[in-house]
This record gives sequence, structure tokens and C-alpha cells, in this order.
Amino acid sequence: MFNGAHVIIYSQQAEADRAFLRDHLGLANVDAGDGWLIFKLPPAELAIHPTDGQTKHEFYFMCEDVEEALRKLTAEGAAISTPVSDEGWGRLAEVALPGGTRISLYEPRHPVAYSLD
Repeated sequence: MFNGAHVIIYSQQAEADRAFLRDHLGLANVDAGDGWLIFKLPPAELAIHPTDGQTKHEFYFMCEDVEEALRKLTAEGAAISTPVSDEGWGRLAEVALPGGTRISLYEPRHPVAYSLD
């Protein structure tokens, strides 16, 4: 039924944030016109978590080694917004895009759905 997903990050510095995703995260992209880059994302998975509070969406870049990902990103000038925390089920951190939006990095400890055939 579906052949992909589209994620949107709203930014007050969209061009700088696009350059960061292209240059520092190395995401492949296409130009949809006038420099409007659309990025290819790595394989993904979707989870549904219960809540008694406000409903929301979250987005994480998954990595095998969050510490190594942070080392590479900070070497290229990225700012760590939230240092690594061990949640038991995984390790989380955040870096700031040039526009101030935080992107989350996630080193899961659970089996990952995108490795299924």
C-alpha cells in the first residue's frame, strides 16, 4: 500500500539546516527545485507507544554507536544539545541544527525492524 514516508522539519534557517543534513550527515538528496533539497533517509521503523498525556510524534536518527556519531558530528562543528543518556532500552542524545532544531540520535538495544527481510 505504501512505498515510503515523508518527514518534515520546520526551520527558521532552512537553507543552513539543509546544508547540515547534506554536508555533515551525508544524506543523499534530490533538488526538488530552487535548492529545495529532499533527503533520502536510512531504513526506518515505526513504533506506537501508549500515553496518558498529550499525543505526539518523535523522530530519531538510529545509529550503531551514538558516541561515535557524536564524535564525528562535533568534529564537524555540530553542537551537542543533550548528552548521551542510557535509558536501558537504548542510548539517546541530541544535536542542534544551525536553525536551532534539535535532532535526536538513538542507539537501540532492541531488535530493529528494518533488518527484517
